[in-house]
Amino acid sequence: MRELIGPIVVAPMTGGPSTPALVGAATAAGATGFLAAGYKTPRAVEDELRAVSGAYGLNIFVPGPPPADVAALELYRELLRPEAERYGVELPPVRLHDDDHFAAKVELAVTYRVPLVSFTFGVPDRAVLAALRQAGCRVLITVTSAAEASRGRAAGADALIAQGGPAGGHSATTSPETYLGDTTTADVVAAVRGDLPVIAAGGVADAGDVERLLAAGAVAVQCGTAFLLADEAGTRAAQREHMLAGRATGTVVTRAFTGQPARALRNRFTDTYTSMAPIGYPAVHHLTAPLRAAAAQAADADGINLWAGTGFRSARGGPAAELVARLMPGSQS
Repeated sequence: MRELIGPIVVAPMTGGPSTPALVGAATAAGATGFLAAGYKTPRAVEDELRAVSGAYGLNIFVPGPPPADVAALELYRELLRPEAERYGVELPPVRLHDDDHFAAKVELAVTYRVPLVSFTFGVPDRAVLAALRQAGCRVLITVTSAAEASRGRAAGADALIAQGGPAGGHSATTSPETYLGDTTTADVVAAVRGDLPVIAAGGVADAGDVERLLAAGAVAVQCGTAFLLADEAGTRAAQREHMLAGRATGTVVTRAFTGQPARALRNRFTDTYTSMAPIGYPAVHHLTAPLRAAAAQAADADGINLWAGTGFRSARGGPAAELVARLMPGSQS
């Protein structure tokens, strides 16, 4: 595992930030970059796989059962009508079934012998992990607790990604009803350490944070927010401008955009809908998708999911190589 993963891992970031260019730049700088397969078609994922090489990774979402509380989803759909009117779009019907092309994406990972394959939102069947490992892939499971880590070990994972509460974007928790995002990354590392390598993820702002997590027992540290403003990242223009202008005031864990707890920069949408949003991934994601697309088109940062971790104030623009260098252990920048 160590031959594939350097001290810094550039996290998979769905919604655009993770690009082949970012992965390539990370690899060239001595880090390990991950493509994000979430929400993409298999064809789009394959196009990205063809554009990268070396020691890189691919992240895949594990599908769960359909949301149980359909009435709560229908109610939330009605509560979102003012947003639809604001942006002049139609709200789609509630969509309960969506496996995000899971089987096809796993098959692509096998076909392209992706060096590192990580999973979020659960643990796939042992047969899936066995097929990947037979193809030469190393399998990583993203976990937020000791119980989730135990399931990952039992399935045959090669390593664990210990995701702390400060991490930006979706939490990998399989218990969204109780998740608060209040567990430190170091605490999660301590809770899941055992016989497998652990990669720490969440809340990293500088090289000092990296060094502390490595000292806590992690073999590498995964950073996402630190690369949102990288030249090679595909971050939406509205989020770039919002962060560069210093308008972000803080973060919040919210289900408002997707129905799964996720940490985002606070904005009008999170302030209005966080308390109303039900558990219901990915049904809520499909409900809000046209709203977010319209807000992004209008460059309205108050209507989009500004995924970011608690270290957002330290995010800088520039080439990814420079950002990797800033985070490397021993860096003084």
